[in-house]
This record gives sequence, C-alpha cells and structure tokens, in this order.
Amino acid sequence: MASVNRVYTALKDLVNKDQKGFVSPSIFNSFAGLAQNSIYNRLFDEHRNAMKFRRAGVDPGKSLGKTKFIEEDLSVFHKKAKLSQVNGVFEKPSDFGRLSSITTNSSYVFNTTVGTNVQVMHSQEDIDRALMSDLSKPSVESPIALMGSDVEVFPNNIKKIELRYYKLPQGLNTLTGAKSVSQPKFGYSTSIPGVELYDLNLSVDFELPEHFFTDIVIEIAQLIGINLRDQAVAQYAAVEKQKEENK
Repeated sequence: MASVNRVYTALKDLVNKDQKGFVSPSIFNSFAGLAQNSIYNRLFDEHRNAMKFRRAGVDPGKSLGKTKFIEEDLSVFHKKAKLSQVNGVFEKPSDFGRLSSITTNSSYVFNTTVGTNVQVMHSQEDIDRALMSDLSKPSVESPIALMGSDVEVFPNNIKKIELRYYKLPQGLNTLTGAKSVSQPKFGYSTSIPGVELYDLNLSVDFELPEHFFTDIVIEIAQLIGINLRDQAVAQYAAVEKQKEENK
C-alpha cells in the first residue's frame, strides 16, 4: 500500500521546493481519492491497449509482460459475489467497479465446480435482438445478461449467479492494514496551534501498491493544478528511501 503520509509529505515538500504554493491537508484529502480512482481507471485503459497490441502481434513479448504486470496490480481489487435475483434483477455490490465475468449457479462435475458462462451485453437493443432470434435466443445452457445499474439475466428463470468483478479502490487502515470503506486521508491533529501533526490513528492509506507512489503524487498535483516532473518525484522518493535505509 502507498502511505498517505509519504505521499502528502512528498507533495508538500516538492511544491514548497519549487515555490508553487502550499498544499493544505484538507486540499490534499479532497483530491487523494480522485487521484487513486484516476490511476485505477488508467490501468484498465493500459491493459486494453496492451491486449490490442498483443493480438495484433506488435512486440508480443513486451505487450505480454505489460499485460501480466497490470493484471497483477489489479488482482488486489478482484472479488466475487454470489447474487440472488430480486424483483427480476440482480443488484450489483456497492463496491462494484468493473466487470470481470458472470456465471450461473455452479454445479459439481467430476468433483470440480462448474458454472455456465453468461454472455454480457450492454445495450437493450442487443438484448431485444437476441430474445427475438430463433438462433441466438438465450437458454439455461446459453444465458445472456444486460449490464446497467443492475444486472438482468435471460432467461429470467435463472435465480442465482456468481459475479466476478473489480471493486472500486478505497483505502487501507494505516494502523492495521485492513480494508477501509473510507477514501485515502491524511489524518492530523492541531495540538500545536498552526501545525498539522500527522496522526496515524486518523489516517487512511491508499489501496494502490507502494510502487504507484510517484504516479499518485503527480496525479494529485495535476488535479490541484500544479505541474511536477516525473524525474523530480522519482529523485525525491529515492533520497527518502536512502534516508530510511541509513537509519
């Protein structure tokens, strides 16, 4: 996990060094979650582009390697949920971000759990076309689903599904490392007037891994309207790491 204290301290130090103003904790906190979401969404875009290059045979080794790295980063957000139909639809989990796959209720075949894959569609027109077709009409053996604010599965006599998805990024408890429902937050106390002292009891770290440190710092700076160079942030991180190792 990326430490919210390290990210805020780096951003504040770099902004002060370049004389570009002052970033207060409240300003930082208002953009921390947005920055993490932006990087999270960018990972999916990069994965899609890497897959395009891989399928096109453009530098397959490099695109395969990038695909694996991105999938590893996204794996911390991957979840599954067993859902039951209510009023004809399946309600998405509250932390739903991106779809991975849908299968119908699993059964056991040769001591292995097997579920039927559900073909996912994203428009009512495609669903209507499939329902009216004699060739592609959905069945229990070949179901389809419409993804909207909820999930609607056809035929509608399918009452249970397993949804695999990527949850929205949130935060991690700074003290325990446990998942939090809160967004990243630099917690502080004002026991000394005019000084915001870091308080880990009130803080929530980023859920993104530590190696996204530079990306997070730069993303928050850009959202605030401050331009920081990648190299400057990377150099700052290297110096701070060396200081830690020398302690």
